[in-house]
This record gives sequence, structure tokens and C-alpha cells, in this order.
Amino acid sequence: MPAETLSRLSRLAIEIESPVARITLSHPPVNVIDIPMMDELASAIAEIDARPDVSILVFSGGGKSFSAGVDVGAHAPDQVARMLGKFHAVVRSLITTRKVTLAGVEGHSLGGGSELAMVCDLVYTTNGAQWGFPEIRLGCFPPVAVSALSALIGQKRAAELILTGSTISGKEAAQIGLATGAFEESEWREAVERNVERLCALSPTSLALTKKAMYVWDAIHFEKGLARAEKIYLEELMRTEDAREGIQAFLEKRKPEWKAR
Repeated sequence: MPAETLSRLSRLAIEIESPVARITLSHPPVNVIDIPMMDELASAIAEIDARPDVSILVFSGGGKSFSAGVDVGAHAPDQVARMLGKFHAVVRSLITTRKVTLAGVEGHSLGGGSELAMVCDLVYTTNGAQWGFPEIRLGCFPPVAVSALSALIGQKRAAELILTGSTISGKEAAQIGLATGAFEESEWREAVERNVERLCALSPTSLALTKKAMYVWDAIHFEKGLARAEKIYLEELMRTEDAREGIQAFLEKRKPEWKAR
């Protein structure tokens, strides 16, 4: 079947060649995930999810970055609840889809970008990619990561990444289980396509049911954890002076002045 290229979206590039659908984040220069991109992701995933001829969904970033994360401006008091609802709806759709999801990561994979990649089934990264959850530097925390990262890499490593906001390389991300594999830049795309081809040779029905069986228990715990994290984020964290100060300082490109309240 010839590839279909869907061009009606402003933040994504979508190509479908059964059984593979490809979504490329396209918001230069570093593919920040703003509310328009969240809307497009939700729509694209729902459309792909409804197609029986597609069994594999591949995410990548346009340019030289996967994504530098969610738009900090969308954390403003009048937008944060809407933003969180939309972004987490995208994450939930990836958790529940029966398509096998694969993320190819290079360049920046930070904050919401890392969260988007980490909920995919398979993740292949360049050795030099930058992974991390820097939200604590803004006086915030990453709700998806606090809910799911410990299950991927262990509680102590998750705590270090989330509580310090430190950045690690793609090579280290693979070593600790945050990514499936890490490759040199010259070998990375070939590795992604090699694994896509392996999936294409398998039964779509068997893949879907196997994925359902694999995640049925984890999905229950993730949903409960994310709901609780959302509640703490909106009802407690976003009411603190430090969270407001951290976001404002970032937008004003200055060092935050923490008030401890």
C-alpha cells in the first residue's frame, strides 16, 4: 500500500504505510509541546487507533530534537489545568492503545518529551541525546514521571532524576532502562527501522493482545498514581508561591528567588 501523507496539521507530520503509522513532532526549533500540539496528538492517535490496518505507531522529532518538553508558558494559572488535562489525555491514549508504540529519540528529550517517550513500548535513542526531568528547577514536578518512572528504572534512580532535575545521556538512559537501546548517530536510524521491520513481520492481532496482557496490571496502578499526582499538582503545588516564582523566573530568564512557601 502506498504511503499516505497527512498535511492538515501544523505541529505534526503524519505518514501512514500499513501496518506502520509515523508521527513526527514538528514545532521548531526543539519541538516544544504546546496546547495546539497536544490537540493534534490526541486527534492523530485517536485516528490511528481506529485503523485496523495499522499495528505499529512510531514517534520521532523533526530536526535534531525529539522534544524539549511542555510549553512553560502553558503552566500559567489560567492555563495549567487545561494543559495538564490535555497532555495527560495524550499519555493515557498511549497507555491504552493496542498499537505497538516505538519512539526514536535524538537531541533533546526533556520533561514532557521524556514522559512522552517513556510511555512508548520500545525506545531507541542516540548515545548523545539529552534525557531528563528538569521541572524541579521551576518549582514543579513531572506528574507522569512521578507516577511511572520508578517502575521503569527503580525508585532510587527515579528519585535522583526527578528530585535533582539532572540530565543524562541517551547511553545512560538505555543503561538504566529508561530507553530500550542506545546507538551512535550513524547507526540509530537503522536500528529504529530494523526493529520496525521485525514488528511488521508479526501478527497484528497477537501483538495487540500480548500488549494488552503485558500492561493490564501496570495500567491500573499508573492510572491511580497519575490521578493522585494531578490532584497534588493542581490543588497543592500550583497554589505555592515557589511554583509561581519558578515558572515566572524561567519566562523572564532569571534565577528564581525561592520563598519556601
